[in-house]
Amino acid sequence: MPHYDFRTPRIYLDTTLAAGVEVPLGREQANHLGNVLRLAAGDAVLVFNGRDGEWGAELTGSAKRLAVRLERQIRPQPSGTDLDFLFAPLKHARLDYMVQKAVELGASRLRPVLTQHTQVTRINVERMRANVVEAAQQCGVLNLAEVAEPVKLSAVAAHDPDRLLIFCDEDAEIADPVEALRRVRPLPSALVPDEALAPMPMAVLIGPEGGFSEDERALLMKRPNIVRLSLGPLILRADTAAVAALTLAQAVLGNWRA
Repeated sequence: MPHYDFRTPRIYLDTTLAAGVEVPLGREQANHLGNVLRLAAGDAVLVFNGRDGEWGAELTGSAKRLAVRLERQIRPQPSGTDLDFLFAPLKHARLDYMVQKAVELGASRLRPVLTQHTQVTRINVERMRANVVEAAQQCGVLNLAEVAEPVKLSAVAAHDPDRLLIFCDEDAEIADPVEALRRVRPLPSALVPDEALAPMPMAVLIGPEGGFSEDERALLMKRPNIVRLSLGPLILRADTAAVAALTLAQAVLGNWRA
């Protein structure tokens, strides 16, 4: 596991990062650093923007007008994964949790999907984006997941047929989820070059707590390049199922294998 600095406070700044640049902080960030964390001019912070890697910086200015002066790049910007997370939206607290965990687990795009049994139809996309930033800030993530506008399930079934769609389905024919994912491509061997086993473009789809309707399941099964994924005999809430499915996808087919 890479060695990250989790002791120095990290902040997100939506601006170009380069050595010597000084950036004034907004009111909320200045209050958090100055009043909550009790930092002052001369203290060290880490800065990222989702594009230019992670930078070591120093606080400057006064308590009421804090700024950061960028010094040097600590970590270069990593190449991003290609993992879409598609989900039926949940109520606020549980949606916040699910978005944060998806970021931690390496999702590169988040898209709410409206289904027949979706209970929440009003989605605060800006709140989702704020949760993406917060999760990345806390967990050392440098790539910010894109947050897309909600779509209907029919659009998911028809979009990007070359992308592997991992469809969480309690009625999957293969009960072992690892085995179901293993069948997508062979295990490493002398006959399979390493480049053939690189992480592939994937999408993980989690339905609502009421499940998909039979018509929706049939629509998804018409899509090419799909894997039905059982999550075992336990009854999982949608936010727990999301963590389980993303973990399985990353461990078997994603960049956790690198």
